[in-house]
Amino acid sequence: MLCGMARIAIIGGGSMGEALLSGLLRAGRQVKDLVVAERLPERARYLAETYSVLLTSVQDAVENATFVIVAVKPSDVESVVGEVARAAAEATGDSPEQVFITVAAGVTTTYLESKLPAGMPVIRAMPNAPALVGAGVSALAKGRFVTPEQLDGVAALFDSVGGVLSVPEAQLDAVTAVSGSGPAYFFLMVEALVDAAVGAGLSRSVATNLVVQTMAGSAAMLLERMDQDGVAAIDASTDATAARLRATVTSPGGTTAAALRELERHGLRAAVDEAVRAAKTRSEQLRITSE
Repeated sequence: MLCGMARIAIIGGGSMGEALLSGLLRAGRQVKDLVVAERLPERARYLAETYSVLLTSVQDAVENATFVIVAVKPSDVESVVGEVARAAAEATGDSPEQVFITVAAGVTTTYLESKLPAGMPVIRAMPNAPALVGAGVSALAKGRFVTPEQLDGVAALFDSVGGVLSVPEAQLDAVTAVSGSGPAYFFLMVEALVDAAVGAGLSRSVATNLVVQTMAGSAAMLLERMDQDGVAAIDASTDATAARLRATVTSPGGTTAAALRELERHGLRAAVDEAVRAAKTRSEQLRITSE
């Protein structure tokens, strides 16, 4: 058994588990307050050598943690949650009040609540791939037994890998379709724009640099404008903010207007809408519930 209290336990050392571990350390969390339970020996060794973090069993990790983050693949959830539930049930009365967080896609709070000891607070988190570089966005949905203070505590954890917002759990399939799958949409757009630039006569290296820097700069412009508009305005008119910026770089009768006209003519908006709807439907199909 571990000595002392490990405040944050990460169950699963895959890409998202590592992203959270790295982000928490980068944000100033002490390595002594973190433990990881990872089944694969090679992966466990890599995490221990890279981050100097303590690797332990699921039982010891859960028994000593305030926050237990289940960061495994959906296919491994059932077996891992069984271990987590047994460890939580065997925890002594001196253990801190625990909050269980799942970042596994499709695993509902009701599923975890049905497997864990009665009344355990459970939160679903949907981070996305840019969390790997500290630039992600995570949506949190709380279960029935979560207090506002516990939700704030979990938000502080995920703030270490990017932005955080709270949504009703019913919206998480849509969140998955937008921000979870969104990086792939972005990368596809980058691919397409680079290929078009090469077709227009640029070398692939020049085209790639131009496209990537243009995308990064445009996102920075939008974020800055959103900050200037303030939180209330962001909630009400983020789409309008993007539309206003688009208008500022589109001269009447100019090159950008000609290009945008072609994108609209070929149904860009409709294609994006259908893509998000398809991703949302697939997320609903993959959902793991207590039923």
